[in-house]
Amino acid sequence: MKRRTAFVCDESYFWHNTGNGALFLPAGGWIETDVHSENPATKRRVKNLLERSGFIRELVSIPPRAATAEEIAAVHDPAYIKRVEALSQTTGDAGELAVVGYGSFEIACLSAGGGLRAVDAVMRGEVDNAYVLHRPPGHHAERDKGMGFCLFNNVAVAARYAQRAYGLKRIAIVDWDVHHGNGTESIFYDDPGVLFVSLHQENNYPPGRGSLSDTGAGAGEGYTINIPLPAGTSDAGYLEAIRTIVAPVIRQFGPELIFVSAGQDASLFDPLGRMMVTAEGFYQMAQEMLALADQCCQGRLVACHEGGYSAAYVPFCTLRVIEALTGIRSVVEDPFAPTFQHLPTQVITHDQRLYLQMAKEQHVKRWSVLQT
Repeated sequence: MKRRTAFVCDESYFWHNTGNGALFLPAGGWIETDVHSENPATKRRVKNLLERSGFIRELVSIPPRAATAEEIAAVHDPAYIKRVEALSQTTGDAGELAVVGYGSFEIACLSAGGGLRAVDAVMRGEVDNAYVLHRPPGHHAERDKGMGFCLFNNVAVAARYAQRAYGLKRIAIVDWDVHHGNGTESIFYDDPGVLFVSLHQENNYPPGRGSLSDTGAGAGEGYTINIPLPAGTSDAGYLEAIRTIVAPVIRQFGPELIFVSAGQDASLFDPLGRMMVTAEGFYQMAQEMLALADQCCQGRLVACHEGGYSAAYVPFCTLRVIEALTGIRSVVEDPFAPTFQHLPTQVITHDQRLYLQMAKEQHVKRWSVLQT
């Protein structure tokens, strides 16, 4: 079924300057100058592929707006917001591996605001769903500090906005970025109105976060579901996690809106992850999420781009996610597919099944649907 999918992006997103270095470390000492992993190229190439293939014509392009200080302060400490604004005049680090370049504050506000425009478009019925291609990313940013390339938590700002502007009582956030969504988790840890689910590589980044036993606090106990997966998990393992844990729990929760923190860094070519998800795997994962949105909330879904650091492969993975949201296949074939046909991407290993079983056992008391 063809759907109306909003595409939110702005040239300014590509102007956030993370500087030179190697992977995530600054140049200096024995590190020769290179390009920071979270640089504009990967996301710019996503947009380029959409345009060159003509698929952008299938989307409803919506410009972002800047989130206000008040909207950002709904999830971040005002003092932290001011610190990012000040650093934007001098450059620096907003916490841990969270580079602030000249003008990054204004771009980060526009990045957060992209999610707000997407929420408005979906909730007002202007579109069926939305994909926000924004940077800097957001899911690592906590209330009072930036982390892991993230300054303001885009998906958290958008979810809180949906709660306040539209009176939503139940929101689900599914984070499939290869790294744990620690910021989003911490912001909603005691909020029973937000179900946060993170599928991530076990003990990647941040170290020690996203364990099975982290399940929420107070009234929010049980509304945080972490599904750490072993290195090497591929399409089959992710889809099994979604179909046997994520989907049943979300149906029982009954959200009025679903967010996806769409980090395509679980791909088999990503330099900052050790997973094996293919572009077609991301397509199927997005299909599963859209089916859940159809069942629970009239198809209302907003996907916020997070990580993904293979400039060569992320564009194809992200295109497949957007294809799933629209219900339309593009003319673009995955040119890398022949290179990994010999790999077991459709096999669930014994250790992956054990991890999923442990996740079920951790949450079965709160979510009765996991008993079956």
